[in-house]
Amino acid sequence: MRAVVYDRYGGVDRLRHMELPTPDPGPGEVLVEVLATSLNLSDWETLHGSPAYSRIGAPLRPRRRILGSDIAGVVAAVGAGVTRWRVGDEVYGDNLARKGGFAEYAVAPEGVLARKPETLTFEQASTIPQSGAIAAQTVARAQPGERMLLNGAGGGAGVFAIPLAAAAGVHLTAVDNASKLAFMRGLGAAEVIDYRQTDFTRTGPYDLVVDLVAHRSVFAYRRALAPGGRALVVGGTTRTLLRMLTLGALVGWASGRRLGVMAVREGPAHFAPVADAVASGAVTVVIDRVYPLAQVAEALTLHGEGRALGKVVVRVRD
Repeated sequence: MRAVVYDRYGGVDRLRHMELPTPDPGPGEVLVEVLATSLNLSDWETLHGSPAYSRIGAPLRPRRRILGSDIAGVVAAVGAGVTRWRVGDEVYGDNLARKGGFAEYAVAPEGVLARKPETLTFEQASTIPQSGAIAAQTVARAQPGERMLLNGAGGGAGVFAIPLAAAAGVHLTAVDNASKLAFMRGLGAAEVIDYRQTDFTRTGPYDLVVDLVAHRSVFAYRRALAPGGRALVVGGTTRTLLRMLTLGALVGWASGRRLGVMAVREGPAHFAPVADAVASGAVTVVIDRVYPLAQVAEALTLHGEGRALGKVVVRVRD
């Protein structure tokens, strides 16, 4: 099978195109013929080995040689004990632990997959699992009428979070760079902020702040919150995450606010409702660009440098 692999942490120059044997599914696993894979920040971080938590379990060399966790395709084979899927089923899911999406075939545990809605293309379905789960769980923390700020809202999760918040009656302020302001307004953001021009922690106050690219101090998040407000970080530097788990809890308790880290729950139960919203027309999938497998490096660069307006997809095969 064709695959894009890497054996050392670093930039896209570490990627190599190879022919590899097609893997066999083990007990409880499914072999998926991958048709499309969407990119997430986790792919960029795992390629570079930064932040430090992206190297957990593999501090010196990558544990998985093939990136790409959000996959969509057709079941090609099933392992022993698999009862949920049959050969020929159209599926999609977040194969975060195994990855393997930048190849013609990937092995995934049967439980991480969901049946692809018939009205969605494989490219559309591949955009949903990781970003959709983050978006749905983020917006679920806000109540109708509350003021919410989402930093990093111009990325993949924001594509789903902004319209979900608008539909839920949440007043969402979206933060990203200037090139994405009009894009975020078009998705339904009530207000937009260019983080290069305005310190979003000095605006507000907000009932809920969610930071997808966290690197601010605990006290900066505290400053942005209304009494009783919550600040949660999802990604960002290891230092920020640790400070939010320790000092953040103390500062939040002392100030009548809550500061912490949001643990995103994975699996079909958390992303399939977003796919249903897309299938019904309530939410629109926004794909900036679709690349062939031969251009994975270009796809990762566009996404990793924060220039994409919407999701970036690799079409592995037709």
